Amino acid sequence: MKLQQLRYIWEVAHHDLNVSATAQSLYTSQPGISKQIRLLEDELGVEIFSRSGKHLTRITPAGQAILRTAGEILRKVESIKQVAQEFSNDRKGSLSLATTHTQARYTLPKVIAGFVERYPDVSLHMHQGTPIQISEMAAEGSVDFAIATEAMELFSDLIILPCYTWNRVVLVPKNHPLCQVSKLTLEDIAKCPIVTYVFGFSGRSRMDEAFMEHGLAPRVVFTASDADVIKTYVRMGLGVGIVAKMAYQPEVDTDLVAIDVGHLFRDSLTKFGFRRGTFIRGFMFEFIEMFAPHLTKELVNEAFNCHSKLEIDELFANVKVPHY
Repeated sequence: MKLQQLRYIWEVAHHDLNVSATAQSLYTSQPGISKQIRLLEDELGVEIFSRSGKHLTRITPAGQAILRTAGEILRKVESIKQVAQEFSNDRKGSLSLATTHTQARYTLPKVIAGFVERYPDVSLHMHQGTPIQISEMAAEGSVDFAIATEAMELFSDLIILPCYTWNRVVLVPKNHPLCQVSKLTLEDIAKCPIVTYVFGFSGRSRMDEAFMEHGLAPRVVFTASDADVIKTYVRMGLGVGIVAKMAYQPEVDTDLVAIDVGHLFRDSLTKFGFRRGTFIRGFMFEFIEMFAPHLTKELVNEAFNCHSKLEIDELFANVKVPHY
């Protein structure tokens, strides 16, 4: 059994069983990958993939179990490389993170600019997706960090740290009737067509909970994962927008009015997640602290040694988490 063979089966499984696409991504040949997978299956005495002719059709039950272990081995190998790099050159390496559009567009630019200035020899790789996709990437170890508001709690392999709380604003064009209301209520908002996030994005669940608790059924006429898209349709007059407060930029959105509605919705919490067992290099600790200053190296290491979510919650019980 060779490490290369484990990498091949792992990559094929994560390229929708497309050997050709896997070969392109690994800069090798399709026949070479197919041959190595067959050799591994012959050695193990089981099929990892079912086939129809020359095409792989599904992962077998034995293959599922083998892939889980292969993933753990490949992650350990990567950790060994990270340890070696930390001791050979602690200012050179790579950092990959997965996050949503809201974080990538509004909260991360200044952090990344500062990090790149401090660590010019560290290559940064950002992946965007849904909170579920982001959490899966971190749980599988295909990215170092995940930053999101929703879904991370569904993955038991993740260590989840609180970054900051935030709330929402209602966005309307200038001279909209809601601008004349001294203090908005949920009933006022529910009377209007609403443009907001797709369910599962940017604390959308908090918004839905608030309306449900008051027995209201808001008329959501348009949803998107991108706050800039939401603002576009608010400008078109499709409805009033409900977005994260950080997504409103007064110097840019001069044609829109933002009405604070923090009194109507419970705060949402943006979190930092990474796979348990990840080797965190020095510059990674710095990135975490640049994004969330209260997450010092000492505190992150303490969280790393916690054995359950309850222990992490207790660790942060007396830590002041900032509000955006």
